[in-house]
Amino acid sequence: MADVRLLPPAEPRTAPISGGVPAGPRTAGPRAAGRLHALVLRIDAATPAGRDRAIDVLRALSTLGVVLGHWLVTAVTLRAGGHLMNESPLSHLPALTPLSWVLQPLAIFFFVGGRVAARSCPTGHYRPWLAQRMRRLLRPVGTLLSLWILVVLGLAAAGVAHETISTLFNLVLSPLWFLLVFLVLTALTPLVRRAPGRIAVVACAVVAVLDAAHFAGGGADWIETVRNVNVLAGWLVPYCLGAVWAAGGFARRRPAVLLLGGGVAATAALIVWGGYPASMVGVNGAAMSNLNPLSLAAVTFGLAQCGAALLLCGPLRRLVGRPGAAARPAPDRRLRATPGQFAWAAVALMNTSVITVFLWHQTAMISVTALALGLDGPLFGLHTAPDTPAWVPVRLLWMVVFAVLLVGLCRAFGRVEHGARSGRGSAA
Repeated sequence: MADVRLLPPAEPRTAPISGGVPAGPRTAGPRAAGRLHALVLRIDAATPAGRDRAIDVLRALSTLGVVLGHWLVTAVTLRAGGHLMNESPLSHLPALTPLSWVLQPLAIFFFVGGRVAARSCPTGHYRPWLAQRMRRLLRPVGTLLSLWILVVLGLAAAGVAHETISTLFNLVLSPLWFLLVFLVLTALTPLVRRAPGRIAVVACAVVAVLDAAHFAGGGADWIETVRNVNVLAGWLVPYCLGAVWAAGGFARRRPAVLLLGGGVAATAALIVWGGYPASMVGVNGAAMSNLNPLSLAAVTFGLAQCGAALLLCGPLRRLVGRPGAAARPAPDRRLRATPGQFAWAAVALMNTSVITVFLWHQTAMISVTALALGLDGPLFGLHTAPDTPAWVPVRLLWMVVFAVLLVGLCRAFGRVEHGARSGRGSAA
């Protein structure tokens, strides 16, 4: 995962921006706006000229998709026994299924991760490189688990129902499987880089064979146990494609179009004729999940996502601009940041805390849910079953509250992620 270090030490509050006029008496509003523009311009200017900003945008979008997906398709409902249980809105509102096609972007994260790792992995000194990357991931995880172990012990001592404790702790732990798989694939980067295309084909074939065994064996327990291999093999496919990308394998538009079109066609065929569920996330009570363990439909869907990501790179680069693209100031005006520079600043800031956002977003949702239940009793869209269409817009409003708390958690725990980074930034 790339280290995005874009913000230099803050300048003094009275420092003028290069090229502007000296600061004079101003009202609070214009002064605040000027500082905001100055911050955005500093971020833009500090970005290395050779950095491919589209990679950072894709990483930020995939992380945002995971966060919004968990907040929208995961409900913590209050049951009649007084305890909290996890429930999926998709089991009550199947019309929401297309949302899972947008809010399950993990293939893009592995695709980008494979590209970044393949480009940054040295031919020698592999162990220090791997140790550095593991440190970036494991230190923030240790902080999260340490805090939640204390929370669980406190809840148990307070007599909270074990069903509630299990639900909350499982929601916190659920994203960690992703980081474990990412670590394993990162460790395999030197091997992947040697023959990424062939390894991707073999990994896809493994998933296909194990899925065929699932359908032929009627879901026997031992087959389902073996199918857990799909979690590694399935995500290895987009990771390998990222290594192909790093080697210049997608320089032309045609491979991206083939990935997108072929992935969409294969996924549609598997859903319509192959017996695979349409949802790309797990649904409580469903006979089969595309995500746990990973299915062939999820892999082909990931191929389509990789193709779409490649096709989006050009527009994304144009959207966020390039370093030094600020407009020339008029003689009596300061430099003003462009909309593209504002977009890039938002992406850059998110990438500096991407692991923190990923680890703590479930804690933000859980905290709001638990605190609101203790203060004001069951609330619609937060503690009630997601079984009516009205639940969705109300849930979207609650997601704003989740986001505010997540910002606070990132400010509190982001320093752990930043401390795990080395002093050297790596290009995306």
